[in-house]
Amino acid sequence: MMPTTCKLELVPQSVQVPSLYPHSPFVSVLHSAPVHLAESDCLIKPDYSLSSLTSFQVGGPAEWFLAPRTVDQLKAGVRWAKNRSLPITLLGAGSNLLISDEGLPGLVVGTRQLRGMSFDDESGRVIVGAGEMMPLLAQRLAKRGWRGFEWAVGIPGTVGGSVVMNAGAHQGSVEDILVSVDVLNPDGTVETLTPDQLGYQYRTSNLQNGGRYVLQATFQLAMGHNPKAVQEETNYHLNKRHSTQPYDRPSCGSVFRNPDSHSAGWLIEQVGLKGYRIGGAQVAERHANFILNCGGATASDIFQLIHHVQSTVQRNWQLCLEPEVRILGEFQST
Repeated sequence: MMPTTCKLELVPQSVQVPSLYPHSPFVSVLHSAPVHLAESDCLIKPDYSLSSLTSFQVGGPAEWFLAPRTVDQLKAGVRWAKNRSLPITLLGAGSNLLISDEGLPGLVVGTRQLRGMSFDDESGRVIVGAGEMMPLLAQRLAKRGWRGFEWAVGIPGTVGGSVVMNAGAHQGSVEDILVSVDVLNPDGTVETLTPDQLGYQYRTSNLQNGGRYVLQATFQLAMGHNPKAVQEETNYHLNKRHSTQPYDRPSCGSVFRNPDSHSAGWLIEQVGLKGYRIGGAQVAERHANFILNCGGATASDIFQLIHHVQSTVQRNWQLCLEPEVRILGEFQST
């Protein structure tokens, strides 16, 4: 097998203004007042810290931040940003995300408040808001005796993010049960898409290209099963995940996609990187495809450790590990 060049693909961001302040690269909005969008009762906050909104617990501020509770508020925020030619970044549970220490320019939209669940007891379908958490939905469905979502109980993300990345575990995935997804288009219209329009592949879809924002999703489940049995199977998946993966320190879950030959964790373990540390970031001892924030880690520490793992695996196995974690903002390689 011929070696391939291994690199991290960063999401393009607009040029940031150099800062005179240590924790905000956005001089133009520092100390600015929040913006109130009267037509939607919506508040956009400047220089908003994002570290507490990501599971890694690292990252700088958003130039502007919005947490819409309704679709109308989301639309108003998107219009506001587009009228100012600002980039827009959606942030769900922040569980599959590494944000630069410099933060993100433009408008960051936190979708956790776009919630709601509607169950159809005749069809076995459930309509779920983009901000609902996958584990909560899995438990709610199990209590009803609806099968098909047991695998998702350990996915630490939102429905919107899971639809975008085709989340999966234990031989199950979003594409297996998704009926449709409602998205907000760049022109402000709402469109309903079916799975065959999403270009689903392993942990990816064409929604990752940006520009379309998930509002809600409809899933098809199998009704009529014993709720106790479904709950037991759901809890089995949760316990198995917790027994084999580290959840005692902040992480993003699996860092790399599994290549065809072997699991990413096995490859990393074979090159002796379990426990390897850069700054406050460490390759987990329990599962080598996890990187942990062991306390005081920066986004740069984690980024450099991802690079080190990639280069070591490539050198030993002639394989390029592709990050599953989304990497946003400006980073420098050493």
